[in-house]
Amino acid sequence: MSDLHYLYGKPVSQADLRTHNSDFIVQEILPFEPTGEGEHHLLHIRKNGLNTADVARILSGFAHVHPKEVTYAGQKDKHAITEQWFGVRIPGKETPDWSSLDNEQLTVLSSSRHSKKLRVGALAGNRFTLTLRNVTNMDDVLSRLEKIKETGVPNYFGEQRFGHDGKNLVFGRQMFSGRKVKDRNKRGIYLSAVRSNLFNLVVSARIAEHGLTPFLGDCVMLAGSKSYFVAQDWDLSLQQRLTQKDIQLSAPLWGRGAPLSQGDAADFEQSVLSPLKADCEGLELAGLTQERRMMLLVPQHINHEVDGNVLVLKFALPAGCFATSVLRELFDYEDVMEKQRRAHFAEQQSQAPSTGQS
Repeated sequence: MSDLHYLYGKPVSQADLRTHNSDFIVQEILPFEPTGEGEHHLLHIRKNGLNTADVARILSGFAHVHPKEVTYAGQKDKHAITEQWFGVRIPGKETPDWSSLDNEQLTVLSSSRHSKKLRVGALAGNRFTLTLRNVTNMDDVLSRLEKIKETGVPNYFGEQRFGHDGKNLVFGRQMFSGRKVKDRNKRGIYLSAVRSNLFNLVVSARIAEHGLTPFLGDCVMLAGSKSYFVAQDWDLSLQQRLTQKDIQLSAPLWGRGAPLSQGDAADFEQSVLSPLKADCEGLELAGLTQERRMMLLVPQHINHEVDGNVLVLKFALPAGCFATSVLRELFDYEDVMEKQRRAHFAEQQSQAPSTGQS
């Protein structure tokens, strides 16, 4: 993401992110209430130092069910404290003593039966409480924060989408070149990485070259929905709706079919994507269809606390949006946990026995 254009210019302040797991707190927002009956058990779990797959394996073993019977709405970082929803399908009336799972890394906050399977993406959004340490220019950060409250940030897909060192994107392109991937989940992850990269590049190029100026033929989306229409003429009424955030500019999530934008907007998007024809064709052949995603992300319920060179930042984002896209417009931050992971990996590599022959 370091190569993507900034909406407010590159931040001048440095900061440390995730010095401790407790510096990155995420709470999932479920858009419904459990029904209280059914063969699916909805578990609200707080985890610390575990990834989503770790918890799913623990639940599968504890409930003595096949791993496919354990589902979740979204994946969450290992190096964080997250409150996350899981579903476990257990046919029959037996209700396990979920509280016996509690330990230092996992706490069952609540459990209830539900009539339907919990599916990926079944979230309204996420609440974040992030602690940034060793902030070097707090005045610049707070000034940028006011701009973000008003206008938002580029709705980039974050580093998590692309895997460590961008490997998901690499594997996706290898898959287009003939590499066989039997695991359906991994295949989906790799396709998503390629598609997300194309979106990021279009948004970055547009902000760099044209800022937030609308184009004739823009595919605009209604706020809070996936509905869209093409702006053939930016009259005063449509301009006002854009200013009031009733509608938002969008960029393509590539796939089969004719581009959803038209005119100048379609021409610009094609100019960015034409050098990446192989990626576009690979997504089309994989069966994905044309969709759109809002160009800008406006965090909700933002508030902050300052204590010396420490900033605690709280906000909420819709599902599928990334907190790191907000942070990158505020700080030139360093992810302490990621730095430690890279150092550990480098040490392992240096200690690995050589396979060369003399």
